[in-house]
Amino acid sequence: MITSPYGSWRTPITSELIVAGTTGLGGACIDGEDIYWIEMRPSDRGRNVIVRRSHNESIVDITPPGFNVRTRVHEYGGGAMLVDRGTIYFSNFADQRLYRQDRDAAPVALTDESRMRYADAVMDRARRRLICVGEDHRTDGGEPENLLLSVDAETGEIKPLARGYDFYSTPRLSPDARSLAYLAWRHPNMPWDGTELHLAAIAEDGSLTDDRIIAGGETESIFQPEWSPDGVLHFVSDRTGWWNIYRFRNGAVEALGPKQAEFGLPQWVFGMTTYGFTSPAEIICYYFDRGFARLARIDAKTGQLTDIASPYTRIDHISVAPGGVLINAASPTELASIIRLDPATNDFEIIKRSSEAEIDPGYISSPEAVEFPTSQGRTAHGFFYAPRNKDYSAPEGELPPLLVMSHGGPTAATHASLRLTIQYWTSRGIGVLDVNYGGSTGYGRAYRERLNGEWGVVDVEDCAAGAQWLVRQGRADAERLAITGGSAGGYTTLCALVFGDVFRAGASHYGVSDLEALSLDTHKFEARYSDRLVGPFPEASELYRARSPIHHLERLSAPVIFFQGLEDKIVPPDQAERMVEALKAKALPVAYVAFEGEQHGFRQAANIKCALDGELYFYARVFGFTPDVDVDPRVIEGMYNLA
Repeated sequence: MITSPYGSWRTPITSELIVAGTTGLGGACIDGEDIYWIEMRPSDRGRNVIVRRSHNESIVDITPPGFNVRTRVHEYGGGAMLVDRGTIYFSNFADQRLYRQDRDAAPVALTDESRMRYADAVMDRARRRLICVGEDHRTDGGEPENLLLSVDAETGEIKPLARGYDFYSTPRLSPDARSLAYLAWRHPNMPWDGTELHLAAIAEDGSLTDDRIIAGGETESIFQPEWSPDGVLHFVSDRTGWWNIYRFRNGAVEALGPKQAEFGLPQWVFGMTTYGFTSPAEIICYYFDRGFARLARIDAKTGQLTDIASPYTRIDHISVAPGGVLINAASPTELASIIRLDPATNDFEIIKRSSEAEIDPGYISSPEAVEFPTSQGRTAHGFFYAPRNKDYSAPEGELPPLLVMSHGGPTAATHASLRLTIQYWTSRGIGVLDVNYGGSTGYGRAYRERLNGEWGVVDVEDCAAGAQWLVRQGRADAERLAITGGSAGGYTTLCALVFGDVFRAGASHYGVSDLEALSLDTHKFEARYSDRLVGPFPEASELYRARSPIHHLERLSAPVIFFQGLEDKIVPPDQAERMVEALKAKALPVAYVAFEGEQHGFRQAANIKCALDGELYFYARVFGFTPDVDVDPRVIEGMYNLA
């Protein structure tokens, strides 16, 4: 055992290992005897590729070079692929056109280049068309129009089906193709605030008729309408304060397996699912209980819920078909994988791992679910990862640095699972507290609504309270506390550094610094999000300025490093660049690293590596330890006045 200061430990969990060996996995589905999914490949400049595993277990890429399966509806995308009896329909990132790809053939453009975007499609076989969400950017100025539309599967002809709401999602066709269910909502609501579940009949000409609202409203969030094989409409609602599964039968709404747990998710992207049907009599689902994912089955006749024994504590997606279930899942000791569950035996089969890296357990820190006191006598949640490296120990009496992670959203959540981007820190001797601050999902609607009107306050208080709680326990060094986050988590980071004095350094990854500018310069999906999180704009403009770090730099004395994609349309580069220039004007230590070709979140291997190593190097300079990394020259060039 080598004695060495925290932060300086050598580890096999390097940025090279993370970017070279890790692939993002999503969109898994079953089509007959075949399994399809999408891989996001950092080594291929973040390109998204459809992959198929055939019944003989052979795995092949379906998407040829030059195509990138990704939609920009709502800017965050999701729901970019539909597979129907071997034919694939997908949105291509570069031109946002829909393409059709017959089995083992080249993709053929289905729609024209008309500045339309498409997502979340379902197949209407009876009418040889796709029904999907559209986003029309053909008008210059103002917001794009979101609508439901049909796309002829042969000619690409587009016909509007529903319009008038600000947003639509999750069109779902009944098994007899006579009815369509879908979600719709209006500004200023986000889908986790309030949505309406519509049920419409389909007329002979394919148009929608007898459209009615059967659930939801301004203060009820509906998630994932889904039809059972025998034609009963199901959905998830948080009408009790918890997202639970319901069905609409004989004109009445009935709860299935009610539980104080979350069977729904915040719809940041399309195509999110938490349940499906193996038969008319059985639902396979997952839910979140105090931050941990649980697999379960529901008897559709009795409504009884029974847990399925599983090692997986994080599940991101489920696809259910007769005789088979796919989940995208991870455990505290296993990286994310696409996994097949046999519902008859409860056996699991790994179809595809996100990484083939084999890491000695002696370098892995297990998540510890923690609850800690925070402001107003409340409790907040998170996962603590203690420093761990089988080869090293720290000098006697030394306490470790602590990195507090603030997730994005802010209405999102972090979960307990093996993530190499956390082990990167802990195996070097840096503790990590991954915080589910008030406003996070997974703990009921009341916990989610703590952030309403209090963004930049509650989240900051909870992150600071978690760090101070660990200091009081003797598990972190009060003089070496850092905070990091991306997007909304970057805003929390900047607020914590400007309006508080707990943290000694921080890193903002494409974070918000000016709430006014965000309200004026962001995209449609989030254009009114801050109305609920802060207050109506421009009426509450003074509060926006009061909560914006850019306007209070006189209170900032801690070093900050900024990482920013130059093509970010959600949080434009100006948000970071104005803050960097202001910090330079005050001669405060600051670093700025900009990435060409990156948007909101980094997808290219070189940039992911640069951001990881650059952040570590920055903390090493601030806290006085020597890290075992080779630093990208862009980080050094971006530093200013850092002694």
